[in-house]
Amino acid sequence: MTDVVRAALVQATWTGDTESMIAKHEQHAREAARQGAKVIGFQEVFNAPYFCQVQDAEHYKWAESVPDGPTVRRMQDLARETGMVIVVPVFEKEQSGFYFNTAAVIDADGSYLGKYRKHHIPQVKGFWEKFYFKPGNLGWPVFDTAVGKVGVYICYDRHFPEGWRALGLAGAHLVYNPSATHRGLSSYLWQLEQPAAAVANEYFVAAINRVGQEEYGDNDFYGTSYFVDPRGQFVGDVASDKEEELVVRDLDFGMIDEVREQWAFYRDRRPDAYDGLVQP
Repeated sequence: MTDVVRAALVQATWTGDTESMIAKHEQHAREAARQGAKVIGFQEVFNAPYFCQVQDAEHYKWAESVPDGPTVRRMQDLARETGMVIVVPVFEKEQSGFYFNTAAVIDADGSYLGKYRKHHIPQVKGFWEKFYFKPGNLGWPVFDTAVGKVGVYICYDRHFPEGWRALGLAGAHLVYNPSATHRGLSSYLWQLEQPAAAVANEYFVAAINRVGQEEYGDNDFYGTSYFVDPRGQFVGDVASDKEEELVVRDLDFGMIDEVREQWAFYRDRRPDAYDGLVQP
């Protein structure tokens, strides 16, 4: 692993069908690779609309197997082609009645490393996710990739500090947070929570949001995706709040050791005093 990793993320508008949505992300990935990126992540359920704005069983049609479904296999081919690590968020069908909000992690050689399943499932207006998804049951894995240790935390998860900490304790250098969040709900938190998590846990975070409006509801996804460093500072500019965008940034992973030695948050943790935090 080199200290400086060129990383990418995509905030995208919905095209209207899965095939063109995947093709668009393949184009963005090829452009990111052309710019020298070695890792890229996509938004929450990237190959589908954000159907959770409604509760309708017809939307189970977007689900597929992970890793044996067509989208993850296609992304494995893309990883081999581009030489990039790819974080692939999809709607997973494990078996009939068992559905998860999932992200597959694929290494730069196209090998499937594993998956993360979203733990915290919202059920509020415009985000009817409990209708579709079971809570994640695979813990908070961190994947050894060609660019370093990469973790995933999905959308609503970001409001809960426990998973961020678990990823840090497992050695994450970079955590992708694919999301779908709109202006009217918690936009003021968007540039607060992920930088705070990056500081508290002393790693890089890639915060990805959808952009635009889709046919299944009134949610106005406001983009403004970004990378943030372990000091809580944005790496380059924040993306547009209205337009689709590919964001490519250089992340200096050497900063992780520097910050952990300076601020020493992990040294001063008190896990012996935290038992009460997990009592019902």
